Amino acid sequence: MSTFPTDIEIANRAEFRPITVIAEKLGLSADDLDLYGDYKAKVHLDALENKRRGCGMLVLVSAITPTPAGEGKTTTTIGLTQGLGRLGKSVCCAIREPSLGPIFGIKGGAAGGGYSQVIPMEDINLHFTGDMHAITSANNLLSAALDNSLHQDNPLRMDPRTVSFRRVMDMNDRSLRDIIIGLGGRTQGVPREAGFDITAASEIMAILALSTGMNDLKERLKRIFIGLTYDREQVTAADIGVTGAMAMLLKDAIKPNLVQTLEGNPAFVHCGPFANIAHGCNSILATRMATAFSDWAITEAGFGFDLGAEKFFDIKCQYGKLCPSLVVLVVTCRALKMHGGVKKNDLTTPDAGAVEAGLPNLEKHLENIRKFGLPAVVCINRFASDTDEELEVVQNRCRELGKPAAVGDGFAGGGSGMTDLASLVVENAMDCSSTFKPLYDWNWSVEDKIAKVAKEIYGAEYIDYTPLAKKDLRTISRLGYEKLPVCIAKTQKSLSDNPELLGRPKDFVVTVREIEIAAGAGFLVPITGSIMRMPGLPAVPAANSMDVDENGKITGLF
Repeated sequence: MSTFPTDIEIANRAEFRPITVIAEKLGLSADDLDLYGDYKAKVHLDALENKRRGCGMLVLVSAITPTPAGEGKTTTTIGLTQGLGRLGKSVCCAIREPSLGPIFGIKGGAAGGGYSQVIPMEDINLHFTGDMHAITSANNLLSAALDNSLHQDNPLRMDPRTVSFRRVMDMNDRSLRDIIIGLGGRTQGVPREAGFDITAASEIMAILALSTGMNDLKERLKRIFIGLTYDREQVTAADIGVTGAMAMLLKDAIKPNLVQTLEGNPAFVHCGPFANIAHGCNSILATRMATAFSDWAITEAGFGFDLGAEKFFDIKCQYGKLCPSLVVLVVTCRALKMHGGVKKNDLTTPDAGAVEAGLPNLEKHLENIRKFGLPAVVCINRFASDTDEELEVVQNRCRELGKPAAVGDGFAGGGSGMTDLASLVVENAMDCSSTFKPLYDWNWSVEDKIAKVAKEIYGAEYIDYTPLAKKDLRTISRLGYEKLPVCIAKTQKSLSDNPELLGRPKDFVVTVREIEIAAGAGFLVPITGSIMRMPGLPAVPAANSMDVDENGKITGLF
C-alpha cells in the first residue's frame, strides 16, 4: 500500500515559478522587489502607494480551541487561497513566519501541509530572509545598552529591580526563563535578575507586526517601557539612546516577504507573534499589500478564535484600519473528540458520539464571531482518520445553526479540495463597513476591557486580580497607559485560563497574575493562569528526526 508523501517530499517535487512572475500577478515589477534568490523577495514599502489596485475583500481564517498538534489553520488558509485561484479569482494570502522553537520542538514545519503549502518550504521554516535574526538582534541590542547604562554609573537612576524588558532567542530553552546576569566582579556589569523570552513573544516582534511604516516603527521603538527610576518615574527605550540603531537593524525586516503557494498563488509571509502570549497575526503591512494588490486577501490569526482572532479584530484591525469581510472557522473531528472527552492518543479512533459531545466548543466560537458583526463559514478540515459519520455530525449541526459549512481537503487535494469552501466564501462575504465592530472601546477602564473579553469571549463568570496585578493597574493609571487595548496572555488549550477545562467550560474564574506594559507595541498584556513566554522542548524534540545530507537535501522537516 502506497503511503502519502511527507510535506517536504511534496515541496521538493513542486514546480517553482520565478518570484518576479508571482509578483506580476500582483501588479508588481522587479523594481518593487529586493530579490533573495529566484523564489523569495521582499516588497518595497512604497509599492503600497505606487501600485495599489484597490481594496480587496479581507477574509480571516480562525479556529475552534485546538489540540496540541494544531488543526491545520495555516493549511486551510493556503488551501483556500488555492481554491479561490481555481475559481479564477485574483487572490493572495498573508500568513505568519514560523518560529524555530516550535519547529524543532513539537510541531515541525509550519508552512502549511500536504498539497497546501507555501514554498520554498525549507527556507521559510528555517532562516528565510533573516527577519527573526534581525528582531532578535534589535531586541538584544536594547538589552545590552540597558545593562551598559546600569554599569556606567546608572545616569538614568534606574532601579534594576523594576526592569521588565527581557532578552530573547528564537529557540525553546526553558533553562533561560529566569537567570541572574552580571556575576563575576565589578567589570562584568550590575548583577540582577533577568531572563529570556522566545523571539516570537517579544515586544519587538509585535512592534514590527503592527507598524505601518518606518516612521511608525521608530516611534514605537522609542515608546518601549523599560522600567522605573528610584523616583518611580518611567524609563523608555528612547532614554537608552539606541532606538535609531534598532531601526537600522530592522530596515529590511519591515518589508513583507513574498513567496508562492504550491499552485503559484502569491503569498506574503511576514512576522510571527504567538497568539497565546502576543497578538498572533502577521504584519499590518503584509495584510495591506494583500488587500491592495488582489481582489481577495486571505489571512490567519493564531490558535483559537478566543485568542488570535479577538486580538486581530480589537488590536490589529484598529491600528491598521483594516475591514474584514468574513471569518472562516476551522473545525476538526479530532479536536471535537478531545473536547468531547477523548484522550489525545485515541483521537484517530472513530467516535461520532465524542464528536457530538464536543460540539458546544464549536458553538461558542460561532457565537463569538457574531459579536463582531461578521458572517462565518465553517471549514471542516478533513484528516485521514475521519469517518463519513463523524463529518456528518458536524455538517448536521452547522445546518441546524444556519451556518454554511464545507469539508476542506486542502491537505490531500490542494486547491481542488477547497473549491467548495471557496465558493461559500465568495457567496457569504459582506461589505464590512456596515457590519464589522470591535468588541470594546479603548477608552474604557483596563478592568472593563479585560472583563469584556473574559466574559464575552471566554465565558468567564468572574475576573480575579492578584495583589501584583492590582499594583500593576495602579502603575498603568499613574503612567497614563490605561487607554491602550488589552492583549490577554492565556492558554490556547481551553476557552478558560485553565488548560484542563476542555469543551465549553462555564462558571469559571479568570485570574490575572500581572499586567505588563507593551507601550511600543501599543497594548497591555494581562497575564493569566500559568502562561509562559519561553517554551521548553518535549522529551523527544522534532529536531531529533531532522538531518541534511552532503548535497544539502533536508529530511525530517515534516
